Amino acid sequence: MKDLQLSRRQVLKGAGAVGVLGALGIPTAIFAEGGKVRWDIISVNFATGTLSAGGIASARANDNSKITITGSGTFTTVESDGVTGGGSWWTFNPAGTQTATGTYLVKRLVSWTPAPGTPPLPHDAIGDREDESAGLAVMRIRYSDGSPGVLTVSCHLNGTSDAVFEGITTTKGYIDYWNKESPPAPPGNADRTNFHVLKEDEH
Repeated sequence: MKDLQLSRRQVLKGAGAVGVLGALGIPTAIFAEGGKVRWDIISVNFATGTLSAGGIASARANDNSKITITGSGTFTTVESDGVTGGGSWWTFNPAGTQTATGTYLVKRLVSWTPAPGTPPLPHDAIGDREDESAGLAVMRIRYSDGSPGVLTVSCHLNGTSDAVFEGITTTKGYIDYWNKESPPAPPGNADRTNFHVLKEDEH
């Protein structure tokens, strides 16, 4: 391998880029080689302004049938199979009657793109508030009944583009639960997500 030599100009350009990312509210650690990201479907205590793990999120299919899931896990930014995590799921027919339930595991990262944004809540029971990130993650999952799926987790923070939704969509076998449910107004507690860019000592 050739020795890498950087000119003073290249170093300054790199430092400037990092400064811009920080100003946009994107944790710069996400661009470190082998960076790890934690994702969560979160619960929010609006009385204390605290987010924590253990929330639920739902999405609906074309006939208004619904899937509700819990979930959390991690993925690395350089290895598509460097994933952990999963959660539980429940499906409901269009009349709202539960039809099945089980668990799921994350098998592979398809893509991850961070987005600008700053945390809206003052307290973070999952990790460091400054490590929170908006963004979009797409992961291949496997349901406990054998069905394959693709889970999309999207997080919108303060200042994030309104083109970015908050919540989840997913597929399960041949059914596409494409119509995400929007988070209810406080104190309603559902359909919210969060990413944390983990530091080296948190990996």
